[in-house]
Amino acid sequence: MASTQPNPNHEPGRRRPAHWPPVENGNQSKLLFVTVNTNKRKPILANPKAVDLILEAWIKADAWLVGRYAIMPDHIHLFCAPNRPEFEIEHWIRYWKTLVSKKWPNPDEQPIWQLNCWDTQLRHGESYAAKWEYVRNNPVRHGLVSRTEDWPWAGEIHVLEWREP
Repeated sequence: MASTQPNPNHEPGRRRPAHWPPVENGNQSKLLFVTVNTNKRKPILANPKAVDLILEAWIKADAWLVGRYAIMPDHIHLFCAPNRPEFEIEHWIRYWKTLVSKKWPNPDEQPIWQLNCWDTQLRHGESYAAKWEYVRNNPVRHGLVSRTEDWPWAGEIHVLEWREP
């Protein structure tokens, strides 16, 4: 059950997200869809330096593996899977956000991140495909590019394959 405590870094009326641990379901993949926003939705992420810092942090913070992702000006969508299950998702996210913040080149843009993020465990393969279509079309919906393949800040670090139980 989600906490009813208001979060000052979220828009009015929003509540803190519940971070449930990934559910074991036989041999099924444990993939999470995560959205992380910048503090006050500042459009500071879609540039080469920011993207390099984020990718570097994800590679260093290897307790979770990042699959497909899209880095937008004010938020990030990513798919990830546990590499070391003893690390909870919120601790991993806090760690890589700290790595990025410590190397951030513009001190006047601190704090960079909202305190919380949103994560959802994918339950079936169609959900993965549908959510990826949503993510890869995000730059087009926001009017940043006319074709998805023109957005330079999307990609895949690790291939996270879906396995049914």
